[in-house]
Amino acid sequence: MKSIYKISGLLLLLAMVIISCTKDDIAFKEYLKDGEIVYPGRVANIITKPGNLRTGLWWNTSPDPSVTKYVVYWNNNADSVVVNATTHNPLDTMKVIIPNLKEYTYTFTVYSYDGQGHKSIPIEARNVRVFGPLYQSGLLNRPYNATNPYVVNSNGSVQLNFNTPDTININTVVRYTNTSGTSIDKILLPKDTAITLTDYKAGTSILYKSSYIPGKGALDVFPVADFSTFPQIFTYVLCDRSLFAEVHLPGDAQTYESGTSISKLWDGSVGPQGYPNIFHSAGNSGMPHVISFDLGRLYNNLSRIEETGRDCCNNPDRFEVWGIADLTNATTTLSASNSGWPAEALSKGWTLLKDVTRTDDGKNAVTTDLDNGGKPIRYIRIRIKHVTTGDGNYSNMSEIRFWNKQ
Repeated sequence: MKSIYKISGLLLLLAMVIISCTKDDIAFKEYLKDGEIVYPGRVANIITKPGNLRTGLWWNTSPDPSVTKYVVYWNNNADSVVVNATTHNPLDTMKVIIPNLKEYTYTFTVYSYDGQGHKSIPIEARNVRVFGPLYQSGLLNRPYNATNPYVVNSNGSVQLNFNTPDTININTVVRYTNTSGTSIDKILLPKDTAITLTDYKAGTSILYKSSYIPGKGALDVFPVADFSTFPQIFTYVLCDRSLFAEVHLPGDAQTYESGTSISKLWDGSVGPQGYPNIFHSAGNSGMPHVISFDLGRLYNNLSRIEETGRDCCNNPDRFEVWGIADLTNATTTLSASNSGWPAEALSKGWTLLKDVTRTDDGKNAVTTDLDNGGKPIRYIRIRIKHVTTGDGNYSNMSEIRFWNKQ
């Protein structure tokens, strides 16, 4: 009886297996009734390149030799572009530019297709930002160094100083007028914080405009919409000494002899000079005493003086520089040695440009800034108050130069 039960059980189990296999086979055949599903090899390593109302998609091509084309979809598959497959080397890069996009964030889907129309598993590039006018309108020109915007060098060149730029800065165009009157563009690179203009025309405007990329590997460069104006550059221009002329006002000191006149101060000699190639006051000049001269034209920003003493002695170490635009009613009546002389000079319209004190032997050229108080200046009076030797009459000087700031 036990053997009969065992045989019956085996027969029942076999019947169940047969029935089960038959049902699965029917289902599998139903699933494959339209043929086997084929997936061509997909692309790899897709990256994006931001651009101006366009974007770039770079990917490594599919190694599947059956792939004949790639299709890129966006806008929920409403838009697409077809790219023919020209290589199947997975080390090659397919580069696709998609133009005419809006300033928006997109998702791009790439499929590989074979010649039978089978498509691969998709690969997506998500959150792809496309840049345009809105992005450009938010860009600002690279800031200049507000603490020290420029330096005027002794050779006349001008150094413009800028702050460190953003990492996406490409360059900054600096536009200026050169000494020939021609508009020049120079490029300031991101790695540089200064640019030197060797031929800048004093008094003219300097403009600058920066350009940026929205990200690494961007297709397009975005310039700032407008130029900005750099802070006004003031340069010191040497006054033309060929225009200088002697002026003898009442109370002025006399010269030691005709060969040591005031005009020796602008005869073009360089460095401390010896007698008689100097200005030398007369022996009865007293101290303080005054000398006067004409710059030959009006200067609106007379801003600097350079005074050079004699090679030995009687060099001024304390003196005042006064200026005025017109000599009409400018004559003082008090002696320059009178303590009331400065007040009278002010009342006559003179401006004290500088009260100079030298602490050396007075020989070498010393440059001092002047303050014209915003007034135009043409005529100069120098009131010599003390000389290095302590002499009560004589003062000697070799040269005087002036600069106008413009």
